[in-house]
Amino acid sequence: MGHEEIAARILTTCMGLKHGERLVVVTDAGKVSMGNLFFRAGLALGADAVLVVMSERTADGQEPPAAVAAAMAAADVVIAPTTRSLTHTAARRRATDAGARVATMPGITEDMLYRGAITADYEVVRRRTEQVARILDGGRAVRLISGEKYELFLDITGRRAIASTGVYRDPGSAGNLPSGEAYLAPVEGSANGDLFVDGSVAGLGLLQDPLLLHIENGRLVSAEGPDAERLLKLLDQSPQGRMVAELGIGTNDAARLTGTVLEDEKIYGTVHIAFGSNASFGGSIEAGLHIDAVVLRPQLYVDGVLLVGDGRVYV
Repeated sequence: MGHEEIAARILTTCMGLKHGERLVVVTDAGKVSMGNLFFRAGLALGADAVLVVMSERTADGQEPPAAVAAAMAAADVVIAPTTRSLTHTAARRRATDAGARVATMPGITEDMLYRGAITADYEVVRRRTEQVARILDGGRAVRLISGEKYELFLDITGRRAIASTGVYRDPGSAGNLPSGEAYLAPVEGSANGDLFVDGSVAGLGLLQDPLLLHIENGRLVSAEGPDAERLLKLLDQSPQGRMVAELGIGTNDAARLTGTVLEDEKIYGTVHIAFGSNASFGGSIEAGLHIDAVVLRPQLYVDGVLLVGDGRVYV
């Protein structure tokens, strides 16, 4: 199957694109070839397709230009193969509020169209992800163990979990492609403890050596490891950049560790903690960036009950 055929399958199967619908493909200078792929596929499917190319953003979660945001809000379907993530932006939120179905694909590569998370049985992923989201929805206290001995405690009381299933056919639905995660915004200021990050970090890629992050009252106060300075510099682009924004659980058993967080955070049995913005999914932080950090072999308890451990999700 060729690239364009795969893109067409994604548009029809995952997005439910119909003949005559308004499709906006948002891309940037670093991902123009991927943008063109989905644009051509949309045209072949009979969509009223528009390709929008913007300058590359400097961080995940940075807002696109106003003209791009306006185009997104006027679309039936938005697909965004970009270098940096538009998932947790006000532009994405306005588009879904207007009824658009939105799929963000930050860092997507041609290889990821053929292998890994995109090849999963998405019906299985959907069921598993929704089960995890229901558990998080009813939870209050989270205890996350990473690096076998480091503990991070978070309050999730009253926070609604989002099941990112990879299928966005309903008006106002949105998420990543490929996908497979359940996530929420922990109560701001509630996170305390240490986090051992041994997978990848958005903006840094695959970690050659782990990072140890120290968190107090919902804020990253210090970091240890060879990439610590790079991480802090990335987060310090915004006064709110060090705030704990997200707790997520990977549910896709076909996802691989690639160094691209788009796929890495979906790996079955992993957990990710993000810093920065969370206003687009139930929080109150507007940082202009959103940086995910992936933990490969965690244990995670919700109200004392094991939910993630030994590379498994217990649902």
